[in-house]
Amino acid sequence: MPRRRIGFWYRLAAVICKPPLVVLIKRDWRGMENIPAAGGFITAVNHNSHADPFAYAHYQYNSGRVPRFLAKSGLFKKGFSGLMMRNTGQIPVYRETTDALSAFRAAIDAVERGECVVFYPEGTITRDPDQWPMTGKTGAARVALQTKCPVIPVAQWGANELLPPYAKKPNILPRKTHHVLAGPPVDLTRFYDKEMSPDLLREATEVIMAAVTRQLEELRGAKAPKTPYDPRQERIEQRRRTAAEEAQDALDAQAAAHEAAAAAEAVQAREVQEEGQGK
Repeated sequence: MPRRRIGFWYRLAAVICKPPLVVLIKRDWRGMENIPAAGGFITAVNHNSHADPFAYAHYQYNSGRVPRFLAKSGLFKKGFSGLMMRNTGQIPVYRETTDALSAFRAAIDAVERGECVVFYPEGTITRDPDQWPMTGKTGAARVALQTKCPVIPVAQWGANELLPPYAKKPNILPRKTHHVLAGPPVDLTRFYDKEMSPDLLREATEVIMAAVTRQLEELRGAKAPKTPYDPRQERIEQRRRTAAEEAQDALDAQAAAHEAAAAAEAVQAREVQEEGQGK
């Protein structure tokens, strides 16, 4: 594929980042034929390591279509990394906005300019115990339905073995392999030209995440759970468990207080009885 719109700053980023990636990680990259040669599109990628944005960017860069990642707007203000993010065309997400669509206005604009926009639909590193994709947030679906652009489901595995989720130190040896598999575009046509209600966006997101999960199943040679891990539901369940434990603790404390009061009354009654007998 021809390289497009790379520019000085992206080439500088490649010069800085590619050598250590080549040294640290072997590559098993598949599915580049599914990356569009022209026009705007989205890649929806699973997220299981703080190292995988760099590893995946290497894959995407080598495909000839440089990636534009979405990142918190605050990261664009921090030193050299902020300078690089601004000049390589990464996309700030302004989470403080109350308008969900305007939060992704820059992503929509990038797609309409013919760029590749990378979404991590999970929004954070997976918390699934076996590192399968979680339920997704609706941003990728929202931009895809607004622009009607192709959505390429991408699975990756291996950067998480180099740097496990939420770990602070990498496992450098033995040398790890970064596996990537890009699939054919997700068919979202049945959602086009409909009101983007919360239910419709959730359904479209589920279709996207199911496609990403199928790619990861092929990479791992295993089956994902039938029901994706839902961090929001887990938080609800955790609050319920905490409330139940607190309620039980309150009941236990109340029962202990009643027992102590009954014991005190028994002692007092016995003392009264003994005093009466002594008279």
